[in-house]
Amino acid sequence: MNQYNLDFSGKVVLVTGASRGIGRATARMFAHHGARVIVHYHANRSAAEETLRSLDSGNHVLLSADLRDPDEVVRFVASAVEAAGGIDILVNNAGIYQEHPVHEVSYAEWQDSWERVLGTNLIGPANLIHQVVPHMLKRGGGRIVNVSSRGAFRGEPKGPAYGASKAGLNALGQSLAKALGGMGIYVFTVAPGFVETDMSKKELQSPEGEFIRRESPLGRVARPEEVAWSILTLAAPGSEFMTGCVVDVNGASYLRS
Repeated sequence: MNQYNLDFSGKVVLVTGASRGIGRATARMFAHHGARVIVHYHANRSAAEETLRSLDSGNHVLLSADLRDPDEVVRFVASAVEAAGGIDILVNNAGIYQEHPVHEVSYAEWQDSWERVLGTNLIGPANLIHQVVPHMLKRGGGRIVNVSSRGAFRGEPKGPAYGASKAGLNALGQSLAKALGGMGIYVFTVAPGFVETDMSKKELQSPEGEFIRRESPLGRVARPEEVAWSILTLAAPGSEFMTGCVVDVNGASYLRS
């Protein structure tokens, strides 16, 4: 494999939350560039099957798991490795957003939101990484790309658990980049702003949608494929010295120092 191209022939890529949006675009792009893809989904099997059918020819795999369940993560990774023979690249894309303004929700609702959002967006990816790393080491190394959010930096007043979970994901990636870099496993994070996905559809179609688009000098939000391209670039050979990075993909809608 050339050091600086996007040929993923012979590589196995696990993409979580691959039934729609960024996950689907990422799975399709990896498959287009030669990878064998493990398509993960939680509950929407029909959408995941649509993703699978859209992939370029290859012996791809479709598997379901609730990543909030630690025991299910163990079973899921074992099934993925059995089906595909190993894992070279992990894309932690699965995530949820739930509004829970602190001054409007009950204590029970507040607790439920934190448990659900952190379990899906942070603890699930952490557990998945723990289970995947030994298999990467058996194959001589690997790549982990975590999908974070602009919200980790600018704050999420209506969904503070979401902002906190993504900030935690950033820190997790940086910590593991230091822990695993000497073993040939490189860890990266992409932090998109608004993206044209089902998660953001309601807001983008609301009266606030035009303001959201104008936050970027490009006058629009990102397409899922643009985030997927960033993920593939980080997962490709030649990006090793970027391990530990957090790459903004927000069209200059939010600039941080």
